[in-house]
Amino acid sequence: MAEVLPKRLSTGLLIAYGVGIMVGAGIYVLVGHAAGAAGIWAPLAFLLAGVVAVPSALSFAELSSRIPEAAGDSAYVEAGLHQHWLAMLVGFINIVAGVIGGAAVLRGGVGYLTALVEVDPLWAMVGFGAFLTLVAVIGAVESLAFAAVLTLIEVAGLAMVIWAGFSAPASADWAAPVSLHLPGVFAASIFAFFAFLGFDDLVNMAEEARDPARQMPRAILWSLAITSALYALVTWAAVRAVPLEALAASERPLALVWSAATGDAARFLSVIAVFAALNGVLAQMVMAARVLFGLGRRSPLLSVFTKAHHRFGTPVLATVLAGALTVGAALALPVATLAEYTTLALLIVFVIVNAALIGVQRSPTSSPFSVPGWVPWLGILGSVVLFVVNIRELLP
Repeated sequence: MAEVLPKRLSTGLLIAYGVGIMVGAGIYVLVGHAAGAAGIWAPLAFLLAGVVAVPSALSFAELSSRIPEAAGDSAYVEAGLHQHWLAMLVGFINIVAGVIGGAAVLRGGVGYLTALVEVDPLWAMVGFGAFLTLVAVIGAVESLAFAAVLTLIEVAGLAMVIWAGFSAPASADWAAPVSLHLPGVFAASIFAFFAFLGFDDLVNMAEEARDPARQMPRAILWSLAITSALYALVTWAAVRAVPLEALAASERPLALVWSAATGDAARFLSVIAVFAALNGVLAQMVMAARVLFGLGRRSPLLSVFTKAHHRFGTPVLATVLAGALTVGAALALPVATLAEYTTLALLIVFVIVNAALIGVQRSPTSSPFSVPGWVPWLGILGSVVLFVVNIRELLP
């Protein structure tokens, strides 16, 4: 009989996990890209991206309340589409996405660290990776509580940037705004959508929630709402305080916002970026381990990963493997390029999962949280459009 992970997670920890996995180090550079495409209307692009994410988030919310299992996406595909091979493929895509995403964030965090202190990047990546793997092994509550502390540090840093942006003198671009340019807003919203990826990772913690039918929809929708508000306010503060040309050209756009208000170099933002990276890596490790644990139930070849530690209640072997793969990818792979293609693969997963909800909704069983039948169709449409637009950008 397959082991079951202990139900210890509160709604607050789940929301903090969702916010932390979405509000990662990316916000520290995304603002500049958004300003370059949409100008002072960049906050609208982030709100639009949040709206585009809502249908898929609602689909994941219903599915996680119906089928609260680790490797959630695979369980949904199995239940809704009855295709075992596709369920396994979706699970492996999620593991690869977690490993590569964690590796990319790990490299970025170490980059910020080396700008602060003199340290060998290789040993820093190994050290961070080993420490975060240990945290993930000790327990789900402990991991998410540690992640929640890191999330609070991130949000506090962003709140300080928001304060600085609204305290600084208005830039010339803000004082004499150009008219709304919808193509620029749409272009910015396409890549801004990727800033909201994370609610799909949250569902893999459903098995460990105390009352998943009630908690998971709340955690998914609240984390998406909080993240949307943060992104919009940070971007609004940035385009108000800093000239658009400087904002678009900077690799540290939020530092420019702080400098515009205070004249300081905002060294503290580099410290917060390191914490953000730690949070992102931990979240991806925990997610990848749960997916591997869930896949072990579906394949005898992977059954060794279904063992939960008698004291910690975590899938130790799956967690150690996820941590080792993340560090190895950070050291050896061109993660930036791989991350682009992995994100495209995740959009395909979104299409499949929305289709799975259509199949699940045809069953006679009721759900404690349900969405109208047109919602997954909207999720499919949004994912397909984003996939087509972005693959056109990648192809020569």
